[in-house]
Amino acid sequence: MAQIAIGGTDRPERLTTADGTPLKQALGRVELRAKTRAFLLVAPLLVFLSITFLFPIGQMLFRSVHDPLVSQILPNTLVALEDWSAEDGLPPEAAFEALAQELALARENRFTGDLGRVATRLNFEKPGIRSAVTRTARSAARMEAPFQAAMIDADADWGKVETWATIQRLGNAYNAVQYLAAVDRRFDEFGTIVMQPENRQIYVQLFGRTLWMSVLVTALTLLLGFPISYMLATQPTRISNLLMILVLLPFWTSLLVRTTSWIVLLQQQGVLNDILVWIGLIGDQNRIQMIYNQTGTVIAMTQILLPFMVLPLFSVMKTISPSHMRAAQSLGAPRFQAFWKVYAPQTLPGVGAGSLLVFILAIGYYITPALVGGQDGQMISNFIAHHMQSSLNWGLAAALGGILLAGVLALYWLYNKLVGVERLTLG
Repeated sequence: MAQIAIGGTDRPERLTTADGTPLKQALGRVELRAKTRAFLLVAPLLVFLSITFLFPIGQMLFRSVHDPLVSQILPNTLVALEDWSAEDGLPPEAAFEALAQELALARENRFTGDLGRVATRLNFEKPGIRSAVTRTARSAARMEAPFQAAMIDADADWGKVETWATIQRLGNAYNAVQYLAAVDRRFDEFGTIVMQPENRQIYVQLFGRTLWMSVLVTALTLLLGFPISYMLATQPTRISNLLMILVLLPFWTSLLVRTTSWIVLLQQQGVLNDILVWIGLIGDQNRIQMIYNQTGTVIAMTQILLPFMVLPLFSVMKTISPSHMRAAQSLGAPRFQAFWKVYAPQTLPGVGAGSLLVFILAIGYYITPALVGGQDGQMISNFIAHHMQSSLNWGLAAALGGILLAGVLALYWLYNKLVGVERLTLG
């Protein structure tokens, strides 16, 4: 209970609690306890998100620029290359000697796998160098001075400046080599960034294909989802609930089952082609190839992601009063004009939220393109998985993932600028 304490006629009044504590100080303690209680309630969620989301993303970004393998296995060689530049021609004799000794040591300690790991890492940057490393390592222990001639005799790649420039460049534990590879750029032997030959520009094309297919899927889900959401929002509750069950029904089925079912529907001897042949639109010899290409990927992804567009749209449309349309029509506006000028602008938060959600899900999709995409329908996520599971080039996979993450964050920033995150409505 607060009371007014008056210390004198010439001093201002001071509010205190019943025990004499200043009211401002007491309120501060109460507010601090409330904030502490709220923080403790959300702390388990913060810990969970940090362990399962923030920490893995941080590890991915760190791995994309951290590459200590060469510096750990070939330290003496890198010391000998410190004052060397590609413009000087081949490195000094000390670099050849140090490399021969370290290759011999790595081969001697076979159980550590150092030789294979460093050969593989160098080969990612310069194809063909793996064979040079392994071939030279077999005879490195028997080499004698002059080491330059002995190593070039063992493999001609040691007589190329580009080979030594690659070792020197990867000797830096922190570098942007993987990001350059992820955008089809590389270093030449003089350290200049150049573009990959046209026939090797893989990832730029993949990023472009991924962006195009994600935008197309987002547009198709919006085109199909808008009338569905409008019907759900304007029907009586009993009918709307029944239709909503049909919209949510795909969530009760495994994503893998839904994707493989599209293979049955879209293949040349599948259900859809059989129907087209039966009604006479195409001949039996002219069946349409709708699977294992971009067409199959777009169709399957559109059907799978359609509910993620419908739900945000429906949640916004449900709050729009029908009287707005009736008022516009009573003032003389045709029905379509009333819909376009009055109703549609109020659905923009749902359109933005649904489009953002569908696009983010589509740009990182993996299972559907892997099963129905074939060679032409693969997306960047499939190549990230390839480098993680098959080629074991985790640094490049992390760089590709980092670029994808940067694209998603840029899209989120653009949405915030144009629409505003505070208007984000997901249902």
